Amino acid sequence: MTDIIKEIYQGVLNGKISEVPDAVQKAIDEGISADVILNSGLIAAMKEVGRLFEEGEFFVPEMLISAHAMQGGLNLLKPLLVDSGVEPKGKVIIGTVKGDLHDIGKNLVSMMLEGAGYEVEDLGTDVSSETFVEKLKEGADIVGFSALLTTTMPSIETTIQAINEAGLRDSVKIIVGGAPVTQDYADEVGADGFAVDASRAVSTADSLIE
Repeated sequence: MTDIIKEIYQGVLNGKISEVPDAVQKAIDEGISADVILNSGLIAAMKEVGRLFEEGEFFVPEMLISAHAMQGGLNLLKPLLVDSGVEPKGKVIIGTVKGDLHDIGKNLVSMMLEGAGYEVEDLGTDVSSETFVEKLKEGADIVGFSALLTTTMPSIETTIQAINEAGLRDSVKIIVGGAPVTQDYADEVGADGFAVDASRAVSTADSLIE
């Protein structure tokens, strides 16, 4: 690993939001390929962030700061990745369901998935089942529903029913998550996966598209 890739890796790990884009730009200027910067710098660092989170050494604030640092570097890389034909692992559509305005967890999942090499389209909060269905008609490998309130959990089931009725269910994998959501609930509504936190959302997504 070159010094500049190490600098990017450590910058993401330590949440150096202002330093990571500078380091990524330096790596680009040095002629290092976009996929090397992505995989050896950004993705490798976010994998380590996820591991530290799962082991209880990192908490949500550290994870968010690292994800923001990674995002800054990724924004510089995206045009180069497209130009060089680097394919994302898959496309994910994500949103907080109808009636729910919470977005911190969903935003973190979005950034972690991007950091893991996915193309992510974040629909925001209070997303209707109709909006999810329309977006899925454009194509996606995975759709993620977030709910932070027990009162909005029924919107997950409603949206899954809408996807079934639109004839799209066989073409997409569904992941659900959020504070009140459990594995039992995911099984009950017919989701393909459940993630208790942002780090596990990545491993769940990986398991579903392999």
